[in-house]
Amino acid sequence: MCRQSATVCLTKSPTAAQRGVNGVAERLVVLRDPRDRRGRRHSLVSVLLTACCAVLAGARSYLAVGQWARHASLDTLARLGVRATGSLGVRRAPSSSTIRRLLTLVCPGGLADLLGCDPAGSRHLAVDGKAARGSRTDTGQAAHLLSAVLDGGRTVSRLRVPDKTTEVTGFTKLLSPFDLAGVVVTADALHTHRDHARWLVEAKKAHYLLVVKRNQPTLHSTLGSLPWKEVTARRYDREAGHGRRETRSVRTLTVTGLGLDFPHVAQAAKIHRHRTNLKTGKVTRETVYAITDLTARAASPQTIGQLARAQWGIEAVHHVRDTTFGEDTSKIRTGHGPENMATLRSFAISTLRTAGHHSIAAALREVSYPPFTRPLDLIGLPLTSNAT
Repeated sequence: MCRQSATVCLTKSPTAAQRGVNGVAERLVVLRDPRDRRGRRHSLVSVLLTACCAVLAGARSYLAVGQWARHASLDTLARLGVRATGSLGVRRAPSSSTIRRLLTLVCPGGLADLLGCDPAGSRHLAVDGKAARGSRTDTGQAAHLLSAVLDGGRTVSRLRVPDKTTEVTGFTKLLSPFDLAGVVVTADALHTHRDHARWLVEAKKAHYLLVVKRNQPTLHSTLGSLPWKEVTARRYDREAGHGRRETRSVRTLTVTGLGLDFPHVAQAAKIHRHRTNLKTGKVTRETVYAITDLTARAASPQTIGQLARAQWGIEAVHHVRDTTFGEDTSKIRTGHGPENMATLRSFAISTLRTAGHHSIAAALREVSYPPFTRPLDLIGLPLTSNAT
């Protein structure tokens, strides 16, 4: 049973400590095993740890995960919790078919929560969605995955948006398990809804910064008509990189008492980006409006600019999953496979970011040199004194 279907998928509710402090193995113990009790050769935790480590070593598919496990040493299997069987006490790695079966069955919401980072105490949390294009079939659309990501690309949780619905329906379901008190939640224009803003501030004691585009025509028009030329609270930033030069300006305006029809809104922001492609010389300009419940005392134009840029940074995580892990070309389609493999990829990114790596591609190469020890060390699996 799965949180994604509004039922329970855990044997007991994970605490903040279990999600963020204990080791990965201890956190995975609370997941419910979807298999029948009879005939289980491998524990759920050992199979999931095997998949985590294989993806950290660069595996992109069930077959690749199974191949990694098949070549693992007895000591590696012991650290993963693979049981010793038979009179000789031999440890046999889970097969590709076992790995495939479990990853298509295990609750994706619970797995994403337990492998993710806990947002409590963090400053910012970004919400955005992405389609796994390779999961599209002749009869079904591609899996659409809604993610919550902390600064630095560390994923908190993810859920699959039900077919024939939009990301909007999954917003509160994605964030409801977590303590968001004091956290600024940012999202793109699709999630700029009054109900979302009210829920964040009143139910979760959080703050919001939401982008406003033309899908909210009245609100967008009202923001555009504000006296931006008279605003003195401004911030300018310039930087060069990735083959372009960019200048950003942020203007903020207190809108309390101006009759802006949006719950708890305190400030509006006008963000202008001016980009020059250094190779082609092409110049692009973009103006974006945003609203927030943060007051001018709590959030300066510089702070608003940083939060907006952090929201755009979630796209970098999606880019890494596509280019480095080949998510868009992956043909994993059945059951919960698409979202669970996406969770393992995001877990690998979070783990490598936490270890201090800036380039995920370079980090995967480094981990692949000692592929049966380095991934286990990164996720904190203890050493064993006995290989059998």
